[in-house]
Amino acid sequence: MIRFLLDEHVSSAIQRQLRRLDSQIDVLRVGEEDAPPKGTLDPEILVWLEQNNYILVTENRNTMPAHFADHLAAGQHVPGILCIRPNVTIGRIIDELYTIWYASSAEEYRDRVQFIPL
Repeated sequence: MIRFLLDEHVSSAIQRQLRRLDSQIDVLRVGEEDAPPKGTLDPEILVWLEQNNYILVTENRNTMPAHFADHLAAGQHVPGILCIRPNVTIGRIIDELYTIWYASSAEEYRDRVQFIPL
């Protein structure tokens, strides 16, 4: 089952609306209990994702892909990273994440960076 970790800059409205769509969606946000604390560096987020099997949802299109490449080069893995494209409405992001959660398997995103909307 796909589980999402929203980075601290992603709107909390996305988390609320995903949970409203289906209470079974496991979606945490950086800074919450059981998630990395706010201010956690990208490489540490990647380790947390690998250890906890969450796909990262981020607006960090600049540095995260480079850290991701370094993480893979070190022989590590990531359940996946979903980078939100610029100028996308929250409603579109919610629809996209819900579709991914509902219709995909977690393995489809393993060790990949995917830009959303697709």
